[in-house]
Amino acid sequence: MIKYILAVMLALLDIAAVQAQRMVPGQKGLEVSAGLLSKKVTDDYYVNLTLTINGKAGNYWLYGAEYTHQLTDYRDVRIPLETYTGAFGYSFLILSDARKTFTLNAGVTATGGYETINRSEALLYDGSRILDKDHFVYGAGGRLSFETYLSDRLVLVLQGRTKALWGTDLKQFRPSAGIGLRFNF
Repeated sequence: MIKYILAVMLALLDIAAVQAQRMVPGQKGLEVSAGLLSKKVTDDYYVNLTLTINGKAGNYWLYGAEYTHQLTDYRDVRIPLETYTGAFGYSFLILSDARKTFTLNAGVTATGGYETINRSEALLYDGSRILDKDHFVYGAGGRLSFETYLSDRLVLVLQGRTKALWGTDLKQFRPSAGIGLRFNF
Protein backbone atom coordinates (compact mmCIF):
# COMPACT_ATOMS: atom_id res chain seq x y z
CA MET A 1 0.00 0.00 0.00
CA ILE A 2 2.86 2.40 0.80
CA LYS A 3 4.21 1.89 -2.74
CA TYR A 4 0.91 3.10 -4.23
CA ILE A 5 0.77 6.15 -1.96
CA LEU A 6 4.35 7.10 -2.89
CA ALA A 7 3.58 6.59 -6.59
CA VAL A 8 0.54 8.90 -6.37
CA MET A 9 2.56 11.52 -4.44
CA LEU A 10 5.36 11.46 -7.02
CA ALA A 11 2.82 11.76 -9.85
CA LEU A 12 1.22 14.79 -8.17
CA LEU A 13 4.61 16.41 -7.63
CA ASP A 14 5.45 15.87 -11.27
CA ILE A 15 2.19 17.45 -12.43
CA ALA A 16 2.35 20.49 -10.14
CA ALA A 17 4.67 23.18 -11.50
CA VAL A 18 7.36 24.08 -9.04
CA GLN A 19 8.54 27.67 -9.33
CA ALA A 20 12.29 27.86 -8.85
CA GLN A 21 13.76 30.65 -6.78
CA ARG A 22 15.31 33.45 -8.78
CA MET A 23 18.20 35.75 -7.92
CA VAL A 24 19.35 33.43 -5.12
CA PRO A 25 22.37 34.89 -3.26
CA GLY A 26 25.58 33.21 -4.42
CA GLN A 27 24.10 31.98 -7.70
CA LYS A 28 26.36 32.59 -10.69
CA GLY A 29 25.48 33.42 -14.26
CA LEU A 30 27.34 33.67 -17.55
CA GLU A 31 26.10 36.46 -19.83
CA VAL A 32 26.92 36.92 -23.51
CA SER A 33 25.82 40.23 -25.02
CA ALA A 34 26.32 42.27 -28.15
CA GLY A 35 25.26 45.74 -29.11
CA LEU A 36 25.69 48.87 -31.15
CA LEU A 37 27.75 51.97 -30.49
CA SER A 38 26.03 53.98 -33.23
CA LYS A 39 23.46 53.60 -35.98
CA LYS A 40 25.95 51.80 -38.25
CA VAL A 41 24.96 48.18 -37.61
CA THR A 42 27.92 46.49 -39.28
CA ASP A 43 30.63 48.98 -38.34
CA ASP A 44 30.38 50.04 -34.70
CA TYR A 45 29.60 47.22 -32.29
CA TYR A 46 30.69 45.48 -29.10
CA VAL A 47 30.74 41.89 -27.86
CA ASN A 48 30.80 41.22 -24.12
CA LEU A 49 31.23 38.16 -21.88
CA THR A 50 30.26 38.71 -18.24
CA LEU A 51 30.20 36.59 -15.09
CA THR A 52 27.54 37.62 -12.56
CA ILE A 53 27.36 36.59 -8.91
CA ASN A 54 24.08 37.31 -7.15
CA GLY A 55 24.13 39.16 -3.85
CA LYS A 56 21.29 39.97 -1.50
CA ALA A 57 17.99 41.62 -2.48
CA GLY A 58 18.41 41.06 -6.24
CA ASN A 59 21.75 42.89 -6.52
CA TYR A 60 24.74 41.27 -8.23
CA TRP A 61 28.45 41.62 -8.93
CA LEU A 62 29.70 41.94 -12.54
CA TYR A 63 33.05 40.72 -13.94
CA GLY A 64 33.39 41.12 -17.70
CA ALA A 65 35.58 41.25 -20.78
CA GLU A 66 34.65 43.25 -23.86
CA TYR A 67 35.77 43.80 -27.45
CA THR A 68 34.68 47.03 -29.16
CA HIS A 69 35.07 47.65 -32.90
CA GLN A 70 34.56 50.97 -34.68
CA LEU A 71 35.40 52.21 -38.16
CA THR A 72 36.15 55.78 -39.09
CA ASP A 73 36.34 57.16 -42.61
CA TYR A 74 39.52 58.62 -44.05
CA ARG A 75 39.24 59.55 -47.72
CA ASP A 76 38.31 56.26 -49.43
CA VAL A 77 39.44 53.84 -46.68
CA ARG A 78 38.02 52.93 -43.29
CA ILE A 79 40.36 52.92 -40.31
CA PRO A 80 39.58 50.36 -37.57
CA LEU A 81 39.50 51.47 -33.94
CA GLU A 82 39.48 48.55 -31.50
CA THR A 83 39.28 48.45 -27.72
CA TYR A 84 39.85 45.45 -25.44
CA THR A 85 38.63 46.07 -21.91
CA GLY A 86 37.90 44.32 -18.66
CA ALA A 87 35.39 45.58 -16.13
CA PHE A 88 34.09 44.85 -12.66
CA GLY A 89 31.21 46.44 -10.85
CA TYR A 90 27.96 46.10 -8.98
CA SER A 91 24.37 46.19 -10.19
CA PHE A 92 21.51 47.34 -7.95
CA LEU A 93 17.92 46.13 -8.23
CA ILE A 94 15.67 49.14 -8.83
CA LEU A 95 12.32 47.55 -9.61
CA SER A 96 10.88 44.04 -9.99
CA ASP A 97 7.67 42.08 -9.75
CA ALA A 98 7.11 39.74 -6.80
CA ARG A 99 8.37 36.63 -8.65
CA LYS A 100 11.31 38.54 -10.18
CA THR A 101 10.17 37.63 -13.68
CA PHE A 102 10.94 41.19 -14.78
CA THR A 103 13.65 43.31 -13.18
CA LEU A 104 15.15 46.72 -13.78
CA ASN A 105 18.74 47.10 -12.59
CA ALA A 106 21.26 49.95 -12.55
CA GLY A 107 24.96 49.22 -12.32
CA VAL A 108 28.28 50.97 -12.01
CA THR A 109 31.59 49.56 -13.24
CA ALA A 110 35.29 50.30 -13.26
CA THR A 111 36.92 49.66 -16.63
CA GLY A 112 40.46 49.23 -17.89
CA GLY A 113 42.04 47.97 -21.08
CA TYR A 114 43.90 48.73 -24.30
CA GLU A 115 42.88 50.43 -27.52
CA THR A 116 44.49 50.20 -30.94
CA ILE A 117 44.12 52.48 -33.93
CA ASN A 118 44.56 50.98 -37.41
CA ARG A 119 45.95 47.79 -35.83
CA SER A 120 48.98 49.75 -34.57
CA GLU A 121 50.08 50.85 -38.06
CA ALA A 122 50.71 54.60 -38.15
CA LEU A 123 51.42 54.89 -41.89
CA LEU A 124 48.46 54.95 -44.28
CA TYR A 125 48.37 53.96 -47.97
CA ASP A 126 48.82 57.56 -49.19
CA GLY A 127 51.82 58.33 -46.97
CA SER A 128 49.79 60.05 -44.26
CA ARG A 129 50.72 59.32 -40.67
CA ILE A 130 48.23 58.74 -37.85
CA LEU A 131 49.30 60.90 -34.92
CA ASP A 132 47.05 59.21 -32.37
CA LYS A 133 48.77 56.32 -30.61
CA ASP A 134 47.66 53.06 -29.06
CA HIS A 135 46.97 53.53 -25.34
CA PHE A 136 46.04 51.87 -22.13
CA VAL A 137 42.62 53.21 -21.14
CA TYR A 138 40.77 53.31 -17.84
CA GLY A 139 37.53 54.73 -16.60
CA ALA A 140 34.07 54.14 -15.24
CA GLY A 141 30.78 53.06 -16.68
CA GLY A 142 27.08 52.94 -16.01
CA ARG A 143 24.50 50.39 -17.07
CA LEU A 144 20.71 50.28 -17.02
CA SER A 145 19.33 46.82 -17.78
CA PHE A 146 15.88 45.34 -18.17
CA GLU A 147 15.97 41.61 -17.46
CA THR A 148 13.31 38.96 -17.94
CA TYR A 149 13.46 35.26 -17.22
CA LEU A 150 12.72 33.10 -20.26
CA SER A 151 13.03 30.00 -18.07
CA ASP A 152 14.29 29.37 -14.54
CA ARG A 153 17.92 29.56 -15.71
CA LEU A 154 17.83 31.61 -18.92
CA VAL A 155 17.56 35.43 -18.73
CA LEU A 156 17.06 37.90 -21.59
CA VAL A 157 18.91 41.17 -20.92
CA LEU A 158 18.23 44.48 -22.70
CA GLN A 159 20.73 47.12 -21.70
CA GLY A 160 21.78 50.69 -22.23
CA ARG A 161 25.31 51.57 -21.17
CA THR A 162 27.84 54.36 -21.23
CA LYS A 163 31.54 54.52 -20.48
CA ALA A 164 33.82 57.42 -19.69
CA LEU A 165 37.40 56.50 -20.63
CA TRP A 166 40.58 58.42 -19.88
CA GLY A 167 43.93 57.97 -21.59
CA THR A 168 42.30 57.82 -25.02
CA ASP A 169 42.75 59.89 -28.15
CA LEU A 170 39.27 58.91 -29.29
CA LYS A 171 35.84 59.73 -27.86
CA GLN A 172 35.90 59.89 -24.09
CA PHE A 173 32.16 59.15 -23.62
CA ARG A 174 30.93 56.00 -25.36
CA PRO A 175 27.21 55.19 -25.10
CA SER A 176 25.86 51.86 -26.38
CA ALA A 177 22.73 49.72 -26.43
CA GLY A 178 22.60 45.95 -26.59
CA ILE A 179 20.93 42.64 -25.99
CA GLY A 180 22.22 39.55 -24.22
CA LEU A 181 21.45 36.15 -22.77
CA ARG A 182 22.47 35.03 -19.30
CA PHE A 183 22.58 31.40 -18.18
CA ASN A 184 22.39 30.97 -14.40
CA PHE A 185 24.08 27.92 -12.95
